[in-house]
Amino acid sequence: MTERTLLVFGMGYSALAIAQRLRADGWRVIGTTRDPEKARTLEEVRLEMRVWPGDDLTADIAAADHLLVSAAPGPEGDPFLAAYGEALQHASFRWIGYLSTTGVYGDRGGAAVDEGSALQPTTKRGQWRQEAEAGWTSLAEAVGLPLAIFRLAGIYGPGRGPFAKVKSGSARRIVKPGQVFSRIHVEDIATVVCASVARPEITGIFNVCDDLAAPPQDVIAYAAELLGLPVPKAEAFESAEMSAMARSFYGESKVVRNNRIKEALDVALKYPTYREGLQALLQRE
Repeated sequence: MTERTLLVFGMGYSALAIAQRLRADGWRVIGTTRDPEKARTLEEVRLEMRVWPGDDLTADIAAADHLLVSAAPGPEGDPFLAAYGEALQHASFRWIGYLSTTGVYGDRGGAAVDEGSALQPTTKRGQWRQEAEAGWTSLAEAVGLPLAIFRLAGIYGPGRGPFAKVKSGSARRIVKPGQVFSRIHVEDIATVVCASVARPEITGIFNVCDDLAAPPQDVIAYAAELLGLPVPKAEAFESAEMSAMARSFYGESKVVRNNRIKEALDVALKYPTYREGLQALLQRE
């Protein structure tokens, strides 16, 4: 069988989980990072790494038949579209995946959104993601390449869970009435994306989240219960002292529907709610 090659623009947390799963299946994986030390570490686990900005990716773009875009856009747009737009137009990818965010939907006051909902991002980061989605969509349509856009909910997994804060006593249960967030375990992200790789003819938007949007204070309380530690006291959002960044985290409330990953890609989530996910994380830790 011909070796399949995945090129990853931005080998971040979620992209690495996807890359490692495909590498275990015999794929060649090339990825980028800004950090030379991270590049050396990932080379040790049989990933071919490039330091970018810096290394020329033109040959890698030509060699790859699958492309995963995970790098965050900024005020200047998507960095890879800007740097390699022409090379990408001449690529022969069988599949392009773009990791976006449910932040493109903005705040819905706790109401539900699906893939057909209008985009109304309420943060700069959400606006940049919307623009990057549009840029990759335009490229894919112009050259007839299959594109899947994955709008990820709040990501957690190994090294990204609430246990450390609960153990240290720094976890806070900030309560804002009606506030709910959707989440997704990183392993389930990898499952969804790999299911899309296997069915490249199914294109478009996919919301990637679990089945239970929940208030953040419930997640902290459950983590404390699993650890057998006291549940942190509740603090009212209005009077809680927080940084501007932390407060902005509570600026959006919505329930994200995930029907399409199940119906179109036949995905069964391993962690359908944060409860199963946190139980698994605790066992692993």
